Amino acid sequence: MRTAWALAGIGVAGLIAWPLGGPVWALATVCAGLLLLLARHAAKLAALAGWLRDPLAKPVPQGGGAWEQPLVALYRFVRARIRQEQQLSEDLARFRNVGLALPDGVVLLDAHDHIEWCNPIAGEYLGLDEQRDLGQLLVNLVRHPDLSAYLDQGEYAEPLTLRLARGGGRVLSLAIIPYGEAQKLLLASDITLAEKVDTMRRDFVANVSHELKSPLTVVAGFLETLTDSEVKLDAGRRQEYLKMMREHTRRMQRLVEDLLTLSALESGSGPRDEVLADVPALLAGVRDEAEALSAGRHRIELSIGEPLVLYANAQELRSAFGNLVSNAVHYTPAGGAIRLSWGRRGPQAVFCVSDSGPGIEPRHIPRLTERFYRVDHSRSRETGGTGLGLAIVKHVLTRHQATLEIESEPGKGSRFSAVFPARRVHSAAEAAPTADLAGSPGAGQEPVAN
Repeated sequence: MRTAWALAGIGVAGLIAWPLGGPVWALATVCAGLLLLLARHAAKLAALAGWLRDPLAKPVPQGGGAWEQPLVALYRFVRARIRQEQQLSEDLARFRNVGLALPDGVVLLDAHDHIEWCNPIAGEYLGLDEQRDLGQLLVNLVRHPDLSAYLDQGEYAEPLTLRLARGGGRVLSLAIIPYGEAQKLLLASDITLAEKVDTMRRDFVANVSHELKSPLTVVAGFLETLTDSEVKLDAGRRQEYLKMMREHTRRMQRLVEDLLTLSALESGSGPRDEVLADVPALLAGVRDEAEALSAGRHRIELSIGEPLVLYANAQELRSAFGNLVSNAVHYTPAGGAIRLSWGRRGPQAVFCVSDSGPGIEPRHIPRLTERFYRVDHSRSRETGGTGLGLAIVKHVLTRHQATLEIESEPGKGSRFSAVFPARRVHSAAEAAPTADLAGSPGAGQEPVAN
């Protein structure tokens, strides 16, 4: 509209110039007006062309007349696009933050299995670099035949279990989710711990079955012999068979009792019925049991450095200490010495069992508290051990925030130390005015607030 008014103005100016200067002046006036109008449009066009060369660095040029409406519309369009780009950037940032926060590895693959993006966890699990490896073929960086076959088959209903040599033998579960146009989302989860737990479960079932199978086989065989009317046994042989059956039955009974004890310890949320346990009196009882078990074959000494008491579950404490001492009796040859000691180590309290037995090789020590782990299987069965004693000790100490220290050297004996934290340790003089001591002769066992 404004251009039409400008052209009308030029025409009017030409008509005015006609009577004043003739047709030449009229034509010259019209041409000059058209040139000015053209120059103005050329300037606006040049400004628009300059803005198009770098639209992000400069604002949309302003203009009036015929240029006002299209430039305003262009300005609004640019603002809308900028808002869209900002929203996309924020969405992308949120997506990346989600990917960074995920506990699993995430890798985006294109239609040809090239890496488009990965999070740091995927870099850690698969050995990828988040910047350098973008655009690289995944199978060239993670060289494993199972992964190549899994990607080639195109069937991703079941995840792939991948065992890697790197990362200490880490086990990964890889799941692929197709999306977009032939793109893939690869999720990598660390299932190393779950694999170990499953292996431990299978080993536990196998060990329990094996431990029960041998005595059950013996008992069943003797029962079949004793009930066979065609087999004639004298009284001495019959008593011998009954004695062996009784021993194997007791072995199964001890195994079941230890399993029930271990199950109760593992399922409990923490020590219950805690009392001020009179550890010196408790250890005196443990020593008497050890002497009865040893039957005079060992020299057993008990040393009390200070009459300390513990906030503890006295029954569990006695079980743990008893297992440590009975192990020393079982594995120390006849004529050996076993020394029990109780006292302070700085603010902590320590119960130590030292023996003069054959000792333990260093490679076995980290696994001694595993269920059914034995250094010498034949020796363990000869002594009647169930293979659960140290596992019970470990769980009892854990429930009391205590630790088990094992020192041993082949040929020089072993030393097992139960170390209790300072907050559970009190002297007998401090505890006596507040409560009776559990474990002392005739003492009550009233719970004490912790």
